[in-house]
Amino acid sequence: MRNLPPGFTIGHATQTALNTGVTVILPEQFATAGVHVMGGAPGTRETDLLSPSQIVSTIDALTFSGGSAFGLDAASGVQAWLREHGRGYPVVPHRVPIVPAAIIFDLRTGRLKDWGRYPPYRELGFEACDKATDTPALGQIGAGRGASTVTGAGGFGLASMTLEGGITATAAVVCNAAGSTHVGNTPHFWAAPFETGSEFGGRGYPHPWPADARRVRTKAGFREMENTTLAAVLTDAVLTSAEAERIAMVAHDGFARAIYPVHTPADGDIVFTLANGRAGKPPADLMLFGVAAANVVARAIAVAVFSAEQQQKEQQEEQQEEQQGEQRNA
Repeated sequence: MRNLPPGFTIGHATQTALNTGVTVILPEQFATAGVHVMGGAPGTRETDLLSPSQIVSTIDALTFSGGSAFGLDAASGVQAWLREHGRGYPVVPHRVPIVPAAIIFDLRTGRLKDWGRYPPYRELGFEACDKATDTPALGQIGAGRGASTVTGAGGFGLASMTLEGGITATAAVVCNAAGSTHVGNTPHFWAAPFETGSEFGGRGYPHPWPADARRVRTKAGFREMENTTLAAVLTDAVLTSAEAERIAMVAHDGFARAIYPVHTPADGDIVFTLANGRAGKPPADLMLFGVAAANVVARAIAVAVFSAEQQQKEQQEEQQEEQQGEQRNA
């Protein structure tokens, strides 16, 4: 299931020529938020503000972007869009949109990011807001456009589940991990035990178990900082700032279930929690809600990679058909 909780939309803007993009998560009004960083190389904006001890407990949007530190500029475009729509923290006579952001490193992926004097991320952030929908596309789109893993494609993924009392927990993920989402050299995903239906191929675990399953493989052996997995747990439950932060901590377990190795010095792994309170009640059991959050994060990571792999496969088949057609017409 890939349903967004009521009151959330997600927008993508993709710059195909530069092989990068931006993804924006928009609460209908605002959301209580928490964050927890586990990777050793994060790139973020406004994350300190999300501490339960700070004065602002809600945010207006969350931005994920490619472009390394250049991509943090995307949040400025999102701010501009929100301001035009009269949204933001009231500071009379102004409204200041609160837009935390996090980035992946995709500067060497695919094409050189030769954008001239200013990077395109501010405009991409604005564009992504205009394209926000409750049925966002998956795979190599938005912030996931230039994402990769050690075995190949990375991308954007979603996974959801409905808990007791009708509360929804959804994970939105950009997977650009240093490590692998697959067991050894097989097509089987580490997250297989948590799969719902055949959302990432229904492949299960490999049998027999590959001898090289535990071999540590990373992109460029950590020589390049081309990594980071970003996740947001979205819910319509009522959560306090402290509870949102706790769920973000627990949801990192989903990274460990889906990526090997994970939380490395070369990753900027980070989880946000956004709760808009539309359900009008808190989770029946916060511990079980944390378990659900970790599970949907693990699934969304595998969905992101599976969707990107399927896209690449389709593109390769189209190219082969075009080449065969040219040969027949020659």
